[in-house]
Amino acid sequence: MRISKSGRWWIKAAGCVVGAVVLVRMLLVTTCVIPSSGMENSLYEGERILVSKWSYGLRMPFPSVFGYCRIAPSPVEKGDIVLFNNPHPRSLQTRIERRELFISRCIGTPGDTLMLDEDLSEVRGGGLSPDSKSLYVYPLGMEDKMLDLLASLGLSDNVLAGYTSDGNYIRSFSHYEYYLISQRLGNLFPLVPMAGKSRKNVHPFVVPEKGKPVKVYPWNVTLLCNTIKAHENRQVKISGDSLCIDGKPVDTFTFTKNYYWMASNDPVNICDSRLFGFVPEDHIIGKAWRVWYSTRGGRFFQRIE
Repeated sequence: MRISKSGRWWIKAAGCVVGAVVLVRMLLVTTCVIPSSGMENSLYEGERILVSKWSYGLRMPFPSVFGYCRIAPSPVEKGDIVLFNNPHPRSLQTRIERRELFISRCIGTPGDTLMLDEDLSEVRGGGLSPDSKSLYVYPLGMEDKMLDLLASLGLSDNVLAGYTSDGNYIRSFSHYEYYLISQRLGNLFPLVPMAGKSRKNVHPFVVPEKGKPVKVYPWNVTLLCNTIKAHENRQVKISGDSLCIDGKPVDTFTFTKNYYWMASNDPVNICDSRLFGFVPEDHIIGKAWRVWYSTRGGRFFQRIE
């Protein structure tokens, strides 16, 4: 079949558009869908966002094939919302660029010391974002009153997080949401922060920095072992409370990469470093930039903070 001159022009134009889109997504920005409520109230489930690939320097394509390299590298800053590949997939043989995507807020940069409890939740933090949430407890039998209160404040989409061992209710609220609720609540019933009541065995955890030794302790040995096994290409195992590398016990380990600690806004959602540990720099894709689609009014092309 013979194609007319105008038809050939349209085919070329379509090819140029497709090529331009591919180049933009490879070199400038990419897009992703927010899969869960873990980053509320910064990002909402179902929103589509643009991610800047140049915020930390452009990660060259196919790092698993050609090696990890960035053009004009720049470090991730504490408080950034970051898109990255899953550092702990089901199979470590899966190439980095083909691993599923996660998005979380960076709360620990290379060399930082974080105070983490037995659930690997940060204890001293909470000031990085007004959207970060905390867990609160209120009495059994007050659920109907809480639902009425949330509806009156326009917070009806807040979901019950669970129950305490004695049957009380647990919900997560941002600092601002807690302020609104406590102002309206008065002395109707208590709304008590869980922090401090349930956090035990708090210890310092050093976020690994390239070229700097990290001391091995009983409380961080499992996390270090998993990180070394997955990302440092060394033979490692735990013997008692000791870390053995290449068959020899060690009390420190010097990492060859920089790592980061990522956290969800909502403590109920554990798709963050509590689940997969430290995130190595070669898994970082870029910084969340703008919302380009949302069912919530006023959020189109809103800058992400």
